[in-house]
Amino acid sequence: MLSQVFAVVIFIAMFVFIVTEIVERHIVSLICALLTIILVFGVGMHSMEAVIDTINLKSIITPEFWYTAGEASGSSSGINWETIVFIFGMMVMVEGMARVGFFRWLCMRIAKLVKYKVIPVFITFMVLSTVLAMFIDSITVILFLAAVTIELSQLLKFNPVPMILSEIFCANLGGSATMCGDPPNIIIGTSLGYSFTDFVTNTGLIAGISLIAVLIYFYLIFKKDLLANASCSVDYSSLPSPESTITDRKGFVVSSVIFAAAIILLITHAQTGLTVSSIGFIVAIVTLATSGKYAMMLLKKVDYKTLLFFIGLFVVIGGLEQTGILEIMAGFIGKISGGNSMVMIAIIIWLSAIASAFVDNIPFATTMIPIIKSLSAAYGIDLSILAWTLAMGTDIGGSATPIGASANVVGIATASREGYVIKWGLYCKKMLPATLMVVLISMLVVYLRYL
Repeated sequence: MLSQVFAVVIFIAMFVFIVTEIVERHIVSLICALLTIILVFGVGMHSMEAVIDTINLKSIITPEFWYTAGEASGSSSGINWETIVFIFGMMVMVEGMARVGFFRWLCMRIAKLVKYKVIPVFITFMVLSTVLAMFIDSITVILFLAAVTIELSQLLKFNPVPMILSEIFCANLGGSATMCGDPPNIIIGTSLGYSFTDFVTNTGLIAGISLIAVLIYFYLIFKKDLLANASCSVDYSSLPSPESTITDRKGFVVSSVIFAAAIILLITHAQTGLTVSSIGFIVAIVTLATSGKYAMMLLKKVDYKTLLFFIGLFVVIGGLEQTGILEIMAGFIGKISGGNSMVMIAIIIWLSAIASAFVDNIPFATTMIPIIKSLSAAYGIDLSILAWTLAMGTDIGGSATPIGASANVVGIATASREGYVIKWGLYCKKMLPATLMVVLISMLVVYLRYL
């Protein structure tokens, strides 16, 4: 069928251009989206209805987009506007928190609490990276943690590379624990109708178990490196006080209250009926309203390129869905596994992890959601089990290589700017074993808990 050929070629071309980074990914996804509308829906299918369904603007004006009286209902196919609105809202909130110095204050406060001792700082920053990434995107977490880590390393005389690598891994791990921690989870949650609590009690448990193993692993492999050049005598008077990092005290208090309110709204959204799009919208409006003259600055700092990338991506995946390609892919996985749930879970988690180590996990997760829905319907396997498996594979697999996740790229770039070059060999040598360990733990927990 001509439309299927067009859909597959456009999808493969999009992936190739995203991986090679010849053109910015938002431009790639938008061009491929336009080609999908013209070639797949127009030339191939002659269907205006397919275009309308995929653009999916009608979903925004439905009451269910903003409020659900009962259980959350998953988004229809096409552009997932719930994801777009929520991510926009969280971006605005995070920019507001960054402006007042919230993240640097938190890092310096914790460092002071453990008396600036290198190993305790190392452990607490890993935990901090995990916890922050549960609620804030991992790029922001690493941006500030890596900067503060380098600042502390120059004052306390230790090598910051082991700490930055550990923080990167823990940020990706923390992102897997909640619905709002990592973009694939937001897409999975909004597409399949899962709540914040659903993620915390499922992927959150897996991430918590994995964190214990990760802390032990990084402590054992990095202890010598961290202590090798650590100075025994540090002039603590030269260290900046946590309070000195706050640039706007009133704004700091307001941002902290908004952040706490956002967490409470996310935790309780299944009970209150507020959708994540409502929460994102509320958070953005309140942040802008309380920012006064800085409101326009915050809006300008929002990463619109990422939002445009999402929109284009959803259209391209909609082309695969409308033409039945994703059902064919689901049938192929089902055939390989023979309908065996254990084999199917192993295929999904390892395929997700391996793919996410080299390509962007957002388009991969978006592609896999309709596939796991088809597998669940065809073979009678609980959809939620496949959803948690997909989330853990895509979120953790990206840690394996320097290009596997945005947090990795940002962390390495931040270190390089300060003269600490992290090469592929060193990165993979330290991070690949940790990735394999957590993916294996995730698979075993899924087996033991759900099958």
